[in-house]
Amino acid sequence: MALTATLHTVDVALSDVDRGVYETFSIKAARHPSESEAFFLTRLLAYCLEYTDGIQFSKGGIADPDDPAIVVKDLAGAWQSWIEIGAPDAARLHQASKASPRVALYSHKEPRLVLRAYEGQRIHRAERVEVFAVDRELLASLAQHLDRRMQWTLSVTDGQLFLDVAGRSYSGVVERLRLPELV
Repeated sequence: MALTATLHTVDVALSDVDRGVYETFSIKAARHPSESEAFFLTRLLAYCLEYTDGIQFSKGGIADPDDPAIVVKDLAGAWQSWIEIGAPDAARLHQASKASPRVALYSHKEPRLVLRAYEGQRIHRAERVEVFAVDRELLASLAQHLDRRMQWTLSVTDGQLFLDVAGRSYSGVVERLRLPELV
């Protein structure tokens, strides 16, 4: 019997000083059985850090090779942002950069290893691809509170995250990286 996705609901109070976004919203996200806790939490944090009108998880979920994990479209349905999670291959970032005016990658993996995988690869408009490394210690702490229903109070200042979950406070950094010089 195949395992099914687990639906999680996260009520978020967001104060993103860096972007001037102050919102309260609810995220409903299905966690695929193949998704690690770190990947799933990175996906949730990326949604919060990119929160804007038109943001949504892709319809096909993480298993769809043609869609990003998170997409932002305007009211007419035109792409605004293609947001990847983890460490997609260079061909996927190349495709994303051709399809969307903005591409962002949030990774829960060791940053040096992620960047090394792109060395010498061809990625369209690579200099415009935004890469973010999420604090791995923060993800490990949040994994202790991973539940089907969660409440997060998230504040963002100068790339520093302050997160209250289940009565506990955590902090970590989202480091902005540059893709290596590419072909």
